[in-house]
Amino acid sequence: MADDGDAKKDEGEKKVVHTYPLCRQSDMPEEMRTEVMELCVTACEKYSSNNESAARMIKEAMDKKYGAPWHTVVGEAFGFEVSHECKHLLYMFFGGNMGICVWKCN
Repeated sequence: MADDGDAKKDEGEKKVVHTYPLCRQSDMPEEMRTEVMELCVTACEKYSSNNESAARMIKEAMDKKYGAPWHTVVGEAFGFEVSHECKHLLYMFFGGNMGICVWKCN
C-alpha cells in the first residue's frame, strides 16, 4: 500500500511544460502580436541553446519590419519594468520556462 502512496505523490509532483507560446501581457494590435509571437517561437527554436542569438534575431527582424529602436530580452527567471510606446509591448513564455519580452521605445 505504501507503493500506491508513493506513486500518487510522484504523479502530483510532475512539472507541466507548455510547448505552445503563451502571451502573458501585450498591448499590440492582434495582427502585430501574432507576427511577433511567431517570430519569437522561430528564434527560440533556431537558437535553443543561445538566448543572446535568439534575442538578436528578434530585435533585428523587428527593427527592419516596424522601424527602430526595438529591445528584446530572452531568458529564464527575470523581471522587468520598462517605459515603452503604447501598442508596442509583448511579454510571452515559450517552451515552459523561456520568457521573451519585446518592446519599442523612443
